[in-house]
Amino acid sequence: MASKYKGYAGKILAINLTTGSIGEYPLSDSDREKFLGGRFISTKILWDKLEPGIDPLSPDNILVVMTSPLTGTGAPSTSRYDVSAKSPLTGAIGHSNSGGNFGIYLKRAGWDGIVIRGKAEKPVYLEIEEDNIQIKPADHMWGMNTEEAQEALGKGGKMVIGPGGENLVKYAVIVSGERVHGRTGMGAVMGSKNLKGIVAKGKKKIELDKTDKFRSGVKKWVKMLQKHPATGDTVPKFGTAAFVNILNEKNAMPTRNFSRGSFEGAHKISGETLAEDHLIKNSGCASCPIKCGRVVELDGKQIKGPEYEIICLMGSNLEIDDLNAIIRWNYELDLLGIDTITVGNVLGFAAELNEKGMWDTGIEFGKKDNISDVIKDIANRNGIGEDLAEGVRFLSEKYGGKEFAAHSKGLEIAGYEPRAAVGHALGYATASRGACHLDGGYVVYFEINGPLTLDPQHYRSKPSWTTLDQNLMAAISAGGSCLFTAFTFVPGIAYKLPGMKLTSWMVSKILTYTWFLIILLLKAPPALLSIHLPMLPHSKFIKLSTGMKMSLGRFFRAGERGYTLERLFNLREGIKKDQDTLAKRFTDVPLEPGNEKSKVPLKQMLPKYYKLRGWDENGVPTQKTLKKLGLDFVNLSQL
Repeated sequence: MASKYKGYAGKILAINLTTGSIGEYPLSDSDREKFLGGRFISTKILWDKLEPGIDPLSPDNILVVMTSPLTGTGAPSTSRYDVSAKSPLTGAIGHSNSGGNFGIYLKRAGWDGIVIRGKAEKPVYLEIEEDNIQIKPADHMWGMNTEEAQEALGKGGKMVIGPGGENLVKYAVIVSGERVHGRTGMGAVMGSKNLKGIVAKGKKKIELDKTDKFRSGVKKWVKMLQKHPATGDTVPKFGTAAFVNILNEKNAMPTRNFSRGSFEGAHKISGETLAEDHLIKNSGCASCPIKCGRVVELDGKQIKGPEYEIICLMGSNLEIDDLNAIIRWNYELDLLGIDTITVGNVLGFAAELNEKGMWDTGIEFGKKDNISDVIKDIANRNGIGEDLAEGVRFLSEKYGGKEFAAHSKGLEIAGYEPRAAVGHALGYATASRGACHLDGGYVVYFEINGPLTLDPQHYRSKPSWTTLDQNLMAAISAGGSCLFTAFTFVPGIAYKLPGMKLTSWMVSKILTYTWFLIILLLKAPPALLSIHLPMLPHSKFIKLSTGMKMSLGRFFRAGERGYTLERLFNLREGIKKDQDTLAKRFTDVPLEPGNEKSKVPLKQMLPKYYKLRGWDENGVPTQKTLKKLGLDFVNLSQL
């Protein structure tokens, strides 16, 4: 269905792999206005078309690939696109956002997204060249790793699965270029449909509503990112691994399956060490001035270097301080098509089970010589890999250890110790897709690893901060921008504060104890925020790109609306309040022995969080909230 708005291609491809039918999926401009793009439009499609209660690995599941209004426009860091479905790992909404090049090529082919149903009888791939769409045999590609599969697809934007997706590993990923759709098992959904890959190409131009203002504004936005201490200095120098030493010093770095918050070998696997001993050059996604990617060498070949998450979860979490080994595992996991965050958790949990005599696996803390073999066993579901491929929740239900199983809703916890930052912990417990640091709002940046920090254990202030950050980051993602562009929300001058101890202390106290101002911001109607923030220009560029009525207030509201629809999707799938939780290791056991404040006070935070969101005491959005957000098409009695 064509759109009156620019920025969008205006068409969504609909493919049924069972029947071989190819057509268009109709999407209204009303839905574009409400949900922008990416994960939110995908969730709306799943809400409308997916039958509740289906098996995520059955042909009944729907896989949605969706770009956003800023994707491919040339705005900084906007190569992003989303893949969504019901998650085979969690049973909840599954979505995964990535850079790569596929989203840009898809829009150049004239399509905003793809809605894929059914299951091919034999392995296939999709070739999209503008209006020429073909479902082609992929028998020759089945079994290929992600590098080989992309090469086999030829020129264009590509997204593929590896052996992990083919063998339905519950946390299998999709790879585009060197970027990865890494969480919730979207690669397994693709594999369940016998879909090995998709290639897109075309020469269509993305039209903009205010071309000149958009282009001149992009130049200013790029300069702002390049001059900012985070996006122009720290992240380009050290990548996401810049956080290793900071988090380790603040007792927030997961160690020994999240039993501790610091690791004596952290300096050996830090961003500084990676830069000094291994970095060949920086890399980055299309149109990105930040260039956070690391290029390193392995066996004489230049490859993508590791991010913070794998450095932490397959480093400190396994008590391994060998950066060379982590570089190798990172490459192997990408080739096999498996999520690095989940693997680090799975191996850490298995090591603790082994240590406690609950499951004899040969996986041990500090032992690295068998890790590569275990990774291959997971991808191929061989031996212990059959169980490891199911994730931490499954393992805890089969072998025990629920009290130290680091997950929420079945999604394994990302690389930040929850007890060290309780707002971030609240984000883990309430995030729509499970224990995700990004969906959770990344409140840890305001608690520990940013220049302006709240009291990380002050729980009364965190429901408001978590809600604000979740809404904002979700809206940025749905609009098509990389979340790193949000670093400029904190003014550059703030990065000088840590060296000014008294001033830093005062700012921390002010931020912590004026949380009621955040509540006023959350409750403000969009009309009161009819502005654009210079240091957070995403709403302005969506307006310039599309011609849509857009302001900071409308942008916030879009984030709140989409986040609430994801909650409703989960409720419809039977995922209730009791899954807004964390393991007892985090809620009942202090991180610092004897310090009761170093636990996650979820019971105290959740009621306030629900109230702020306009949800009832059971975490169900009220009818009043649905009406406010334009979600009154939802029948609450059917949840």
